Amino acid sequence: VQLQASGGGSVQAGGSLRLSCAASGGAFEGWIIGWFRQAPGKDRDFVAALGWSDSLTYYGGALSGRVTISRDGATDEVYLQMDNLKPEDTAVYYCAARSPGIKAIRRVSGYDYWGQGTQVTVSS
Repeated sequence: VQLQASGGGSVQAGGSLRLSCAASGGAFEGWIIGWFRQAPGKDRDFVAALGWSDSLTYYGGALSGRVTISRDGATDEVYLQMDNLKPEDTAVYYCAARSPGIKAIRRVSGYDYWGQGTQVTVSS
């Protein structure tokens, strides 16, 4: 399984970014694709996740109300649309894949594979 995160960059406060996670190397039926973020010196926090098969969505406290996760079935990409970005949203954003099973969706430990991360920098 390989995950390729992209779409990060530098934006001013109030701006938007759409991150993309390209998944390959697996069938992914029943899997969960999640996004986490990690600011320097802080823990990796859950942002959002989506069920590959049922498209159920899960959101965490980070970017609450300002983020939407979705999937493009034609390209096997999962998107994270982030709006009204704030300087405190500055972090490396990672996508991750969770195989089927009884594992926490909102915890780092629940995921089996990780992408390389993409930097998001929000200036005031």
